[in-house]
Amino acid sequence: MENKTFDLLIIGGGINGAGIARDAAGRGLSVTLVEKNDLASGTSSKSSKLIHGGLRYLEYGEFRLVREALRERETLMRIAPHLVSPLRIVLPHHKGLRPKWMLRLGLFMYDHIGGGRTLPGTSVANLRTGAGKDVLKPEFESGFVFSDCRVDDARLVVANALGAQAHGAEILVRSKCVGLSHKDNIWHATISEHPGGAERIIKAKCIVNASGIRVDEMVEIALGEEHPDHLRLVKGSHIITKRLYPGRQLYMFQNPDKRIIFAIPYEQDYTLIGTTDAPYELSDGPIEISQEETDYLLHAANQYFAKEITKKDIVWSYAGVRPLYDNNKGNASAVTRDYVFDVKDDTTPPILSIFGGKITTYRELAEHALRKLGKYFPDMQEDWTGEEALPGGALGTDFESFVKAQVEKYPFLSAPHLLRLCRSYGANIDTLLVGAKTTADMGQDFGGTLTEREAKYLVKHEWAKTAQDILWRRTKCGLHMSEAERSAFADWF
Repeated sequence: MENKTFDLLIIGGGINGAGIARDAAGRGLSVTLVEKNDLASGTSSKSSKLIHGGLRYLEYGEFRLVREALRERETLMRIAPHLVSPLRIVLPHHKGLRPKWMLRLGLFMYDHIGGGRTLPGTSVANLRTGAGKDVLKPEFESGFVFSDCRVDDARLVVANALGAQAHGAEILVRSKCVGLSHKDNIWHATISEHPGGAERIIKAKCIVNASGIRVDEMVEIALGEEHPDHLRLVKGSHIITKRLYPGRQLYMFQNPDKRIIFAIPYEQDYTLIGTTDAPYELSDGPIEISQEETDYLLHAANQYFAKEITKKDIVWSYAGVRPLYDNNKGNASAVTRDYVFDVKDDTTPPILSIFGGKITTYRELAEHALRKLGKYFPDMQEDWTGEEALPGGALGTDFESFVKAQVEKYPFLSAPHLLRLCRSYGANIDTLLVGAKTTADMGQDFGGTLTEREAKYLVKHEWAKTAQDILWRRTKCGLHMSEAERSAFADWF
Protein backbone atom coordinates (compact mmCIF):
# COMPACT_ATOMS: atom_id res chain seq x y z
CA MET A 1 0.00 0.00 0.00
CA GLU A 2 2.93 2.30 0.74
CA ASN A 3 3.93 2.41 -2.93
CA LYS A 4 0.43 2.89 -4.30
CA THR A 5 -0.39 6.24 -5.89
CA PHE A 6 -3.98 7.25 -5.32
CA ASP A 7 -5.94 9.42 -7.70
CA LEU A 8 -7.25 11.63 -4.89
CA LEU A 9 -6.14 12.43 -1.37
CA ILE A 10 -8.96 14.25 0.39
CA ILE A 11 -8.00 16.24 3.47
CA GLY A 12 -10.97 16.80 5.75
CA GLY A 13 -13.72 14.50 7.01
CA GLY A 14 -16.62 16.93 7.12
CA ILE A 15 -19.61 16.79 4.81
CA ASN A 16 -17.72 18.18 1.79
CA GLY A 17 -14.79 15.79 2.13
CA ALA A 18 -16.99 12.75 2.74
CA GLY A 19 -19.33 13.71 -0.10
CA ILE A 20 -16.48 14.11 -2.58
CA ALA A 21 -14.92 10.83 -1.41
CA ARG A 22 -18.15 8.95 -2.11
CA ASP A 23 -18.70 10.62 -5.46
CA ALA A 24 -15.11 10.12 -6.66
CA ALA A 25 -14.86 6.49 -5.52
CA GLY A 26 -18.13 5.71 -7.30
CA ARG A 27 -16.68 7.14 -10.51
CA GLY A 28 -13.83 4.65 -10.38
CA LEU A 29 -11.13 6.85 -8.86
CA SER A 30 -8.87 5.54 -6.11
CA VAL A 31 -9.43 7.66 -3.02
CA THR A 32 -8.04 8.15 0.47
CA LEU A 33 -9.67 10.53 2.94
CA VAL A 34 -7.79 11.71 6.02
CA GLU A 35 -9.36 13.48 8.99
CA LYS A 36 -7.26 14.67 11.93
CA ASN A 37 -10.08 14.18 14.43
CA ASP A 38 -13.40 12.36 14.04
CA LEU A 39 -15.72 12.44 11.06
CA ALA A 40 -17.99 15.50 11.35
CA SER A 41 -16.11 16.63 14.45
CA GLY A 42 -16.12 20.26 13.31
CA THR A 43 -18.72 22.43 11.63
CA SER A 44 -20.56 19.52 10.02
CA SER A 45 -22.03 18.36 13.33
CA LYS A 46 -22.75 21.88 14.59
CA SER A 47 -25.44 22.96 12.13
CA SER A 48 -29.10 23.78 12.73
CA LYS A 49 -29.89 20.22 11.54
CA LEU A 50 -31.88 21.49 8.55
CA ILE A 51 -31.95 20.72 4.85
CA HIS A 52 -33.42 23.91 3.45
CA GLY A 53 -33.32 26.24 0.49
CA GLY A 54 -32.50 29.28 2.61
CA LEU A 55 -35.56 31.50 2.40
CA ARG A 56 -33.68 34.54 3.69
CA TYR A 57 -31.00 34.18 0.98
CA LEU A 58 -33.58 35.49 -1.49
CA GLU A 59 -33.27 38.87 0.22
CA TYR A 60 -29.57 38.96 -0.72
CA GLY A 61 -30.17 37.97 -4.35
CA GLU A 62 -28.80 34.42 -3.95
CA PHE A 63 -31.33 33.00 -6.40
CA ARG A 64 -29.07 30.34 -7.91
CA LEU A 65 -28.08 29.07 -4.47
CA VAL A 66 -31.72 28.85 -3.33
CA ARG A 67 -32.76 27.07 -6.54
CA GLU A 68 -29.93 24.56 -6.21
CA ALA A 69 -30.62 24.00 -2.52
CA LEU A 70 -34.32 23.35 -3.08
CA ARG A 71 -33.52 20.82 -5.81
CA GLU A 72 -31.02 19.14 -3.52
CA ARG A 73 -33.63 19.00 -0.78
CA GLU A 74 -35.72 16.79 -3.06
CA THR A 75 -32.73 14.62 -3.94
CA LEU A 76 -31.71 14.07 -0.33
CA MET A 77 -35.23 13.10 0.70
CA ARG A 78 -35.07 10.45 -2.01
CA ILE A 79 -31.58 9.01 -1.35
CA ALA A 80 -31.56 9.33 2.46
CA PRO A 81 -35.18 9.08 3.69
CA HIS A 82 -34.04 7.84 7.11
CA LEU A 83 -31.83 10.89 7.73
CA VAL A 84 -33.82 13.62 5.95
CA SER A 85 -37.48 14.12 6.86
CA PRO A 86 -40.06 16.81 6.06
CA LEU A 87 -41.26 19.39 8.57
CA ARG A 88 -43.54 22.38 8.48
CA ILE A 89 -42.23 25.80 9.39
CA VAL A 90 -44.39 28.47 11.01
CA LEU A 91 -43.35 32.02 10.14
CA PRO A 92 -45.28 34.49 12.33
CA HIS A 93 -45.93 37.92 10.91
CA HIS A 94 -44.21 40.59 13.03
CA LYS A 95 -46.06 43.86 12.44
CA GLY A 96 -42.93 45.95 13.03
CA LEU A 97 -40.74 44.10 10.53
CA ARG A 98 -41.21 42.78 6.97
CA PRO A 99 -44.74 43.44 5.64
CA LYS A 100 -47.03 40.55 4.82
CA TRP A 101 -46.86 41.14 1.07
CA MET A 102 -43.08 40.80 1.15
CA LEU A 103 -43.23 37.53 3.09
CA ARG A 104 -45.90 36.15 0.76
CA LEU A 105 -43.89 37.11 -2.33
CA GLY A 106 -40.75 35.53 -0.92
CA LEU A 107 -42.60 32.33 -0.04
CA PHE A 108 -44.25 32.21 -3.48
CA MET A 109 -40.77 32.33 -5.04
CA TYR A 110 -39.55 29.75 -2.53
CA ASP A 111 -42.34 27.38 -3.53
CA HIS A 112 -41.61 27.66 -7.25
CA ILE A 113 -37.96 28.58 -7.86
CA GLY A 114 -36.74 25.03 -7.29
CA GLY A 115 -38.97 23.43 -9.91
CA GLY A 116 -40.85 20.20 -9.12
CA ARG A 117 -41.42 19.49 -5.45
CA THR A 118 -43.02 16.80 -3.32
CA LEU A 119 -43.51 18.86 -0.16
CA PRO A 120 -46.67 20.89 0.57
CA GLY A 121 -46.59 24.53 -0.45
CA THR A 122 -47.17 27.65 1.60
CA SER A 123 -50.44 28.31 3.40
CA VAL A 124 -51.72 31.20 5.49
CA ALA A 125 -51.92 30.44 9.21
CA ASN A 126 -54.18 31.72 11.96
CA LEU A 127 -51.91 31.44 14.99
CA ARG A 128 -54.69 31.94 17.55
CA THR A 129 -56.45 28.65 16.81
CA GLY A 130 -55.58 24.99 17.01
CA ALA A 131 -53.14 23.13 19.24
CA GLY A 132 -50.50 25.86 18.92
CA LYS A 133 -52.78 28.78 19.81
CA ASP A 134 -51.05 29.45 23.14
CA VAL A 135 -47.45 28.91 22.03
CA LEU A 136 -46.79 32.49 20.90
CA LYS A 137 -47.63 35.86 22.43
CA PRO A 138 -51.14 37.18 21.63
CA GLU A 139 -49.87 39.89 19.28
CA PHE A 140 -48.73 37.24 16.79
CA GLU A 141 -52.11 36.55 15.27
CA SER A 142 -51.25 35.35 11.78
CA GLY A 143 -48.41 34.17 9.60
CA PHE A 144 -47.47 31.56 7.04
CA VAL A 145 -46.62 27.87 7.06
CA PHE A 146 -44.20 26.37 4.54
CA SER A 147 -42.04 23.27 4.11
CA ASP A 148 -38.41 22.27 4.54
CA CYS A 149 -36.59 19.29 6.06
CA ARG A 150 -34.62 18.27 9.11
CA VAL A 151 -31.44 16.16 9.02
CA ASP A 152 -29.07 14.36 11.35
CA ASP A 153 -25.99 16.21 10.11
CA ALA A 154 -23.27 14.03 11.67
CA ARG A 155 -24.89 10.83 10.48
CA LEU A 156 -25.19 12.25 6.97
CA VAL A 157 -21.40 12.63 6.99
CA VAL A 158 -20.90 9.07 8.22
CA ALA A 159 -23.32 7.73 5.61
CA ASN A 160 -21.26 9.36 2.87
CA ALA A 161 -18.05 7.94 4.34
CA LEU A 162 -19.64 4.49 4.41
CA GLY A 163 -20.70 4.95 0.80
CA ALA A 164 -17.17 5.98 -0.15
CA GLN A 165 -15.74 2.93 1.60
CA ALA A 166 -18.25 0.65 -0.14
CA HIS A 167 -16.86 1.92 -3.47
CA GLY A 168 -13.28 1.24 -2.43
CA ALA A 169 -12.17 4.44 -0.69
CA GLU A 170 -9.87 4.33 2.32
CA ILE A 171 -11.13 6.38 5.30
CA LEU A 172 -8.53 7.36 7.92
CA VAL A 173 -9.68 9.16 11.07
CA ARG A 174 -7.39 10.57 13.77
CA SER A 175 -4.86 10.99 10.94
CA LYS A 176 -3.39 14.45 10.38
CA CYS A 177 -1.66 15.73 7.25
CA VAL A 178 1.50 17.32 8.67
CA GLY A 179 3.46 17.86 5.46
CA LEU A 180 3.07 18.08 1.69
CA SER A 181 5.70 17.87 -1.02
CA HIS A 182 5.71 16.78 -4.63
CA LYS A 183 8.00 14.87 -6.96
CA ASP A 184 7.50 13.85 -10.60
CA ASN A 185 4.08 15.54 -10.55
CA ILE A 186 2.89 13.41 -7.63
CA TRP A 187 1.94 14.66 -4.17
CA HIS A 188 3.68 13.08 -1.19
CA ALA A 189 1.63 13.67 1.97
CA THR A 190 3.03 12.91 5.39
CA ILE A 191 0.20 11.56 7.52
CA SER A 192 0.57 11.27 11.28
CA GLU A 193 -1.73 9.07 13.33
CA HIS A 194 -3.20 11.48 15.83
CA PRO A 195 -2.26 11.91 18.57
CA GLY A 196 1.40 10.90 18.69
CA GLY A 197 1.19 7.85 16.45
CA ALA A 198 3.19 6.51 13.53
CA GLU A 199 3.71 8.40 10.29
CA ARG A 200 3.15 7.20 6.75
CA ILE A 201 3.49 8.72 3.30
CA ILE A 202 0.48 8.76 1.00
CA LYS A 203 1.09 9.49 -2.67
CA ALA A 204 -1.65 11.01 -4.81
CA LYS A 205 -2.09 12.59 -8.23
CA CYS A 206 -4.39 15.26 -6.85
CA ILE A 207 -5.32 16.73 -3.47
CA VAL A 208 -8.76 17.92 -2.48
CA ASN A 209 -8.43 20.43 0.33
CA ALA A 210 -11.72 20.17 2.25
CA SER A 211 -10.25 21.19 5.59
CA GLY A 212 -12.95 23.71 6.49
CA ILE A 213 -11.76 26.58 8.65
CA ARG A 214 -8.14 25.50 8.00
CA VAL A 215 -8.43 25.52 4.21
CA ASP A 216 -6.16 28.57 3.74
CA GLU A 217 -3.60 27.09 6.10
CA MET A 218 -3.49 23.83 4.12
CA VAL A 219 -2.98 25.75 0.86
CA GLU A 220 0.03 27.47 2.42
CA ILE A 221 1.46 24.10 3.50
CA ALA A 222 1.04 22.79 -0.05
CA LEU A 223 2.42 25.83 -1.88
CA GLY A 224 5.00 26.87 0.70
CA GLU A 225 4.02 30.52 0.47
CA GLU A 226 1.57 33.04 1.89
CA HIS A 227 -1.90 32.67 0.45
CA PRO A 228 -4.63 35.31 0.13
CA ASP A 229 -7.21 34.96 2.89
CA HIS A 230 -10.42 33.87 1.19
CA LEU A 231 -12.35 32.97 4.32
CA ARG A 232 -14.76 34.82 6.54
CA LEU A 233 -15.15 32.76 9.70
CA VAL A 234 -18.57 33.11 11.27
CA LYS A 235 -19.51 31.35 14.50
CA GLY A 236 -23.00 29.96 14.78
CA SER A 237 -24.18 28.91 18.23
CA HIS A 238 -27.24 27.02 19.42
CA ILE A 239 -28.91 26.31 22.72
CA ILE A 240 -30.99 23.25 23.54
CA THR A 241 -33.82 23.62 26.03
CA LYS A 242 -36.44 21.39 27.52
CA ARG A 243 -39.29 20.99 25.04
CA LEU A 244 -41.05 24.33 24.79
CA TYR A 245 -44.25 23.46 22.90
CA PRO A 246 -46.32 20.53 21.58
CA GLY A 247 -46.32 19.45 17.96
CA ARG A 248 -43.68 18.87 15.28
CA GLN A 249 -43.68 22.34 13.75
CA LEU A 250 -40.59 24.51 13.56
CA TYR A 251 -40.92 28.23 14.32
CA MET A 252 -38.95 30.76 12.29
CA PHE A 253 -38.58 34.13 14.03
CA GLN A 254 -37.59 37.42 12.40
CA ASN A 255 -35.49 39.86 14.40
CA PRO A 256 -35.00 43.63 14.08
CA ASP A 257 -31.34 43.09 13.08
CA LYS A 258 -32.64 41.22 9.97
CA ARG A 259 -31.37 37.90 11.28
CA ILE A 260 -33.69 34.97 11.82
CA ILE A 261 -33.60 32.22 14.41
CA PHE A 262 -35.23 28.81 14.43
CA ALA A 263 -36.95 26.98 17.26
CA ILE A 264 -36.85 23.33 16.24
CA PRO A 265 -38.34 20.20 17.83
CA TYR A 266 -35.25 18.15 18.67
CA GLU A 267 -34.67 14.62 19.88
CA GLN A 268 -38.29 14.17 20.97
CA ASP A 269 -37.91 15.88 24.36
CA TYR A 270 -36.10 19.12 23.51
CA THR A 271 -36.18 22.33 21.49
CA LEU A 272 -33.15 23.52 19.53
CA ILE A 273 -32.80 27.31 19.19
CA GLY A 274 -30.32 29.01 16.85
CA THR A 275 -28.36 30.30 15.23
CA THR A 276 -26.11 33.30 15.76
CA ASP A 277 -23.75 34.99 13.29
CA ALA A 278 -20.69 36.11 15.24
CA PRO A 279 -17.30 36.94 13.67
CA TYR A 280 -14.56 34.48 14.65
CA GLU A 281 -10.78 34.40 14.30
CA LEU A 282 -8.59 31.33 14.67
CA SER A 283 -6.78 33.14 17.48
CA ASP A 284 -10.02 33.46 19.47
CA GLY A 285 -9.51 30.08 21.12
CA PRO A 286 -12.07 27.34 21.84
CA ILE A 287 -15.18 27.30 19.70
CA GLU A 288 -17.98 27.65 22.22
CA ILE A 289 -21.08 29.71 22.77
CA SER A 290 -20.50 33.05 24.46
CA GLN A 291 -22.64 34.62 27.14
CA GLU A 292 -23.63 37.32 24.65
CA GLU A 293 -24.83 34.72 22.16
CA THR A 294 -26.80 32.88 24.84
CA ASP A 295 -28.47 36.14 25.87
CA TYR A 296 -29.18 36.99 22.22
CA LEU A 297 -30.93 33.68 21.56
CA LEU A 298 -32.96 33.84 24.75
CA HIS A 299 -33.99 37.43 24.05
CA ALA A 300 -34.93 36.68 20.43
CA ALA A 301 -37.02 33.65 21.39
CA ASN A 302 -38.68 35.51 24.25
CA GLN A 303 -39.92 38.17 21.84
CA TYR A 304 -42.24 35.49 20.44
CA PHE A 305 -42.91 32.68 22.92
CA ALA A 306 -45.73 33.26 25.40
CA LYS A 307 -43.90 31.43 28.17
CA GLU A 308 -40.58 33.03 29.10
CA ILE A 309 -37.43 30.96 28.60
CA THR A 310 -34.58 31.40 31.07
CA LYS A 311 -31.06 30.07 31.38
CA LYS A 312 -32.40 27.41 33.72
CA ASP A 313 -34.25 25.88 30.75
CA ILE A 314 -31.00 25.33 28.81
CA VAL A 315 -29.76 21.73 29.00
CA TRP A 316 -26.99 21.90 26.40
CA SER A 317 -25.36 24.21 23.88
CA TYR A 318 -22.93 23.95 21.00
CA ALA A 319 -21.11 26.22 18.57
CA GLY A 320 -19.53 25.74 15.16
CA VAL A 321 -17.56 28.00 12.84
CA ARG A 322 -18.75 28.30 9.26
CA PRO A 323 -15.88 28.81 6.79
CA LEU A 324 -17.68 31.14 4.39
CA TYR A 325 -16.20 32.58 1.23
CA ASP A 326 -15.49 36.27 1.86
CA ASN A 327 -17.55 38.30 -0.61
CA ASN A 328 -16.71 41.55 1.21
CA LYS A 329 -20.08 41.97 2.93
CA GLY A 330 -20.01 43.94 6.15
CA ASN A 331 -22.87 42.02 7.77
CA ALA A 332 -21.95 38.44 8.67
CA SER A 333 -25.51 37.34 7.85
CA ALA A 334 -25.07 38.68 4.31
CA VAL A 335 -21.87 36.75 3.58
CA THR A 336 -22.63 34.24 0.84
CA ARG A 337 -23.37 30.62 1.79
CA ASP A 338 -22.41 29.60 -1.73
CA TYR A 339 -19.21 27.68 -2.40
CA VAL A 340 -16.14 28.57 -4.44
CA PHE A 341 -13.37 26.35 -5.83
CA ASP A 342 -9.73 27.30 -6.22
CA VAL A 343 -7.56 25.00 -8.37
CA LYS A 344 -3.77 25.36 -8.37
CA ASP A 345 -1.72 23.35 -10.86
CA ASP A 346 0.85 25.73 -12.35
CA THR A 347 3.83 24.95 -10.07
CA THR A 348 2.53 21.84 -8.31
CA PRO A 349 0.38 18.80 -9.05
CA PRO A 350 -3.29 19.81 -8.90
CA ILE A 351 -4.82 20.84 -5.58
CA LEU A 352 -8.46 21.84 -5.36
CA SER A 353 -9.48 23.91 -2.34
CA ILE A 354 -13.08 24.39 -1.27
CA PHE A 355 -14.26 27.65 0.26
CA GLY A 356 -17.71 27.91 1.79
CA GLY A 357 -20.70 25.71 1.14
CA LYS A 358 -23.63 24.46 3.21
CA ILE A 359 -24.77 21.00 4.22
CA THR A 360 -27.85 21.12 1.96
CA THR A 361 -25.79 21.47 -1.23
CA TYR A 362 -22.90 19.16 -0.34
CA ARG A 363 -23.82 16.55 -2.99
CA GLU A 364 -24.04 19.14 -5.77
CA LEU A 365 -20.77 20.64 -4.52
CA ALA A 366 -19.13 17.21 -4.84
CA GLU A 367 -20.38 16.82 -8.41
CA HIS A 368 -19.06 20.26 -9.33
CA ALA A 369 -15.72 19.47 -7.71
CA LEU A 370 -15.34 16.28 -9.74
CA ARG A 371 -16.21 18.16 -12.93
CA LYS A 372 -13.48 20.66 -12.09
CA LEU A 373 -11.04 17.75 -11.84
CA GLY A 374 -12.29 16.07 -15.01
CA LYS A 375 -9.37 17.21 -17.18
CA TYR A 376 -6.93 15.37 -14.89
CA PHE A 377 -8.96 12.14 -14.99
CA PRO A 378 -10.40 11.85 -18.52
CA ASP A 379 -11.62 8.27 -17.95
CA MET A 380 -13.68 9.24 -14.91
CA GLN A 381 -17.28 8.00 -14.97
CA GLU A 382 -20.37 10.19 -15.12
CA ASP A 383 -22.45 11.79 -12.34
CA TRP A 384 -24.25 9.15 -10.29
CA THR A 385 -24.91 10.17 -6.67
CA GLY A 386 -28.33 11.69 -7.34
CA GLU A 387 -29.81 8.27 -8.07
CA GLU A 388 -28.16 5.76 -5.73
CA ALA A 389 -29.37 5.71 -2.13
CA LEU A 390 -26.92 6.48 0.62
CA PRO A 391 -26.08 3.52 2.90
CA GLY A 392 -29.21 2.76 4.89
CA GLY A 393 -31.41 4.74 2.51
CA ALA A 394 -32.77 1.89 0.39
CA LEU A 395 -35.84 1.29 2.56
CA GLY A 396 -37.95 -0.30 -0.17
CA THR A 397 -40.96 1.67 1.08
CA ASP A 398 -41.82 4.91 2.82
CA PHE A 399 -40.20 5.56 6.19
CA GLU A 400 -43.35 5.09 8.28
CA SER A 401 -44.00 1.66 6.72
CA PHE A 402 -40.36 0.76 7.24
CA VAL A 403 -40.61 1.56 10.96
CA LYS A 404 -43.79 -0.52 11.32
CA ALA A 405 -42.00 -3.48 9.76
CA GLN A 406 -39.14 -3.14 12.25
CA VAL A 407 -41.60 -3.03 15.18
CA GLU A 408 -42.87 -6.47 14.09
CA LYS A 409 -39.33 -7.76 13.60
CA TYR A 410 -37.85 -6.44 16.88
CA PRO A 411 -40.76 -6.28 19.37
CA PHE A 412 -38.44 -6.41 22.39
CA LEU A 413 -37.23 -2.83 21.76
CA SER A 414 -39.23 0.16 23.01
CA ALA A 415 -40.88 2.39 20.42
CA PRO A 416 -38.57 5.41 21.07
CA HIS A 417 -35.49 3.16 20.95
CA LEU A 418 -36.48 1.49 17.71
CA LEU A 419 -37.47 4.79 16.08
CA ARG A 420 -34.05 6.22 16.90
CA LEU A 421 -32.31 3.18 15.40
CA CYS A 422 -34.45 3.40 12.25
CA ARG A 423 -33.66 7.10 11.91
CA SER A 424 -29.93 6.54 12.47
CA TYR A 425 -29.26 3.39 10.43
CA GLY A 426 -32.19 2.94 8.09
CA ALA A 427 -31.93 -0.32 6.19
CA ASN A 428 -28.62 -1.05 7.92
CA ILE A 429 -30.51 -1.71 11.15
CA ASP A 430 -30.45 -5.43 10.37
CA THR A 431 -26.64 -5.44 10.43
CA LEU A 432 -26.74 -3.88 13.89
CA LEU A 433 -29.46 -6.15 15.28
CA VAL A 434 -28.65 -9.43 13.53
CA GLY A 435 -29.37 -12.33 15.86
CA ALA A 436 -30.89 -10.15 18.60
CA LYS A 437 -34.14 -11.57 20.00
CA THR A 438 -34.30 -10.15 23.53
CA THR A 439 -33.11 -7.07 25.40
CA ALA A 440 -30.39 -9.26 26.92
CA ASP A 441 -28.93 -9.66 23.43
CA MET A 442 -28.30 -5.90 23.35
CA GLY A 443 -25.72 -6.18 26.12
CA GLN A 444 -25.17 -3.56 28.78
CA ASP A 445 -27.68 -0.71 28.91
CA PHE A 446 -25.84 2.59 29.35
CA GLY A 447 -28.97 4.77 29.48
CA GLY A 448 -30.60 6.99 26.88
CA THR A 449 -31.29 3.86 24.72
CA LEU A 450 -27.54 3.37 24.14
CA THR A 451 -26.49 -0.27 24.47
CA GLU A 452 -23.29 -2.26 24.36
CA ARG A 453 -24.26 -3.87 21.05
CA GLU A 454 -24.69 -0.51 19.36
CA ALA A 455 -21.45 0.89 20.79
CA LYS A 456 -19.48 -2.11 19.53
CA TYR A 457 -21.16 -1.82 16.13
CA LEU A 458 -20.10 1.83 15.87
CA VAL A 459 -16.50 0.98 16.74
CA LYS A 460 -16.37 -1.86 14.21
CA HIS A 461 -18.28 -0.30 11.32
CA GLU A 462 -18.28 3.50 11.72
CA TRP A 463 -14.80 4.58 12.85
CA ALA A 464 -15.83 5.53 16.41
CA LYS A 465 -12.67 5.88 18.51
CA THR A 466 -13.84 7.66 21.66
CA ALA A 467 -16.86 7.81 23.91
CA GLN A 468 -17.57 11.34 22.64
CA ASP A 469 -17.72 10.07 19.05
CA ILE A 470 -20.61 7.84 20.04
CA LEU A 471 -22.43 10.01 22.58
CA TRP A 472 -22.63 13.20 20.51
CA ARG A 473 -22.02 12.38 16.82
CA ARG A 474 -22.87 8.78 15.90
CA THR A 475 -25.84 9.07 18.27
CA LYS A 476 -27.27 11.90 20.33
CA CYS A 477 -27.71 9.62 23.31
CA GLY A 478 -25.47 11.81 25.45
CA LEU A 479 -28.28 14.37 25.52
CA HIS A 480 -30.64 11.82 27.07
CA MET A 481 -28.17 10.52 29.66
CA SER A 482 -27.24 11.86 33.06
CA GLU A 483 -23.71 13.04 33.76
CA ALA A 484 -23.17 9.87 35.80
CA GLU A 485 -24.32 7.71 32.87
CA ARG A 486 -22.08 9.56 30.41
CA SER A 487 -19.14 9.14 32.76
CA ALA A 488 -19.87 5.43 33.24
CA PHE A 489 -20.00 4.92 29.48
CA ALA A 490 -16.68 6.70 29.05
CA ASP A 491 -15.17 4.41 31.70
CA TRP A 492 -16.54 1.35 29.91
CA PHE A 493 -15.28 2.59 26.57
